[in-house]
Amino acid sequence: MNIHRWMSQHFFIFFLTWGIFLPYWSGWLIDEKGLTVSDVSFMMSAGLAARGITTLFIFPYLLRVWSSKRLINAFGIATFLSLLLYIPSQSFPALFIATLLIHMCYPVLMPALDSAASVLVQSRQLKHYGKSRSWGSIGFVVGGLLLTLFTGAFGDGFILWAMMLGVLVFMLLSLFQTPEVLTVKPERTKETSFAMRDLFKVKHFGLVLLIVILLQAAHASYYNYGYIYLQEIGAPKYLIGVIINIAVLSEIIFFAKADTAFSKFSVGSLLTMAALGSTLRWILVFAFPNVIVFTISQALHAASFAMGHYAFMRYLTKNIPPLQVPNAQGMYSALALSWSTAVFTILGGYLYEIEPRYAFIGMIICTIPSMLLAMTYRKVEKRG
Repeated sequence: MNIHRWMSQHFFIFFLTWGIFLPYWSGWLIDEKGLTVSDVSFMMSAGLAARGITTLFIFPYLLRVWSSKRLINAFGIATFLSLLLYIPSQSFPALFIATLLIHMCYPVLMPALDSAASVLVQSRQLKHYGKSRSWGSIGFVVGGLLLTLFTGAFGDGFILWAMMLGVLVFMLLSLFQTPEVLTVKPERTKETSFAMRDLFKVKHFGLVLLIVILLQAAHASYYNYGYIYLQEIGAPKYLIGVIINIAVLSEIIFFAKADTAFSKFSVGSLLTMAALGSTLRWILVFAFPNVIVFTISQALHAASFAMGHYAFMRYLTKNIPPLQVPNAQGMYSALALSWSTAVFTILGGYLYEIEPRYAFIGMIICTIPSMLLAMTYRKVEKRG
């Protein structure tokens, strides 16, 4: 079978739904369910906290007793069932429960797919992670653009139905052939250790993890308030999806070329450039509150997100033993993509209600320390 095609298809469909969920879900809760910005800020932050628990503890444990295929299928079904709960939910408590459940199930598919890709790379069945991952970014763009067309025709209520359709297609992928290495659950021997603390025995793992935690946390305001901020500064509604997807187009270009264009760059150099690009991005959004500059700054997503993620994946595949990959992915997903984002979502919401621009400049509290740490790691890396 074509391993690259299998991995690319799964990345494409998952991130197609992610292109709906990430930028539009907060706005959908506000517009369709009548919640306030502070309500959604609290709800999404609690969801991110729940997501962190699932990805840090439940995901690595299940990947020790289940195969990758079984785990991906199980969480795909759980995600679909969680989405169904939103249909009858109207009160804050009901929506809060639905949001906790969707965050506990749906985002687990991201580290599950990245772990599958890492296993395929380490077993030399997948040659280029970046090229397969670029199809995820393409899916994100397609999801956002299609949603723009359909919400224009049918209203924001279509967002939920689009999510459900995308997740259903993802579930149907399980009917096709899966790479054999992903259908076998890990076999534990007496010498095998799955302890998460053993990751910190790997050279510089703690420092690299801290850098990417800060890098990813800096996206909290953008992910949760970028959509409504564009409305705030007068962006035409029909163009908002296009503007958001410029960031993902920059991801596509980066991931498609990363394996060759950045093959000679060290992980430390990549992390330093990512932090520099992220800092510049949020300064531009703050200093020039208009649609044109926001649109231009979207290109820096290639540095602030894609380069940081790619650098961590490169560090992981070169330094982390295969049986510890789920632990590393779970820790990255929980700490970098969930808990830190949850904390800064609350900060961003507080700043947004004072002045929308403050929510973005506030993110340099993460990017500047990450840049200093990345420069330190780069020096340490050179010394070996």
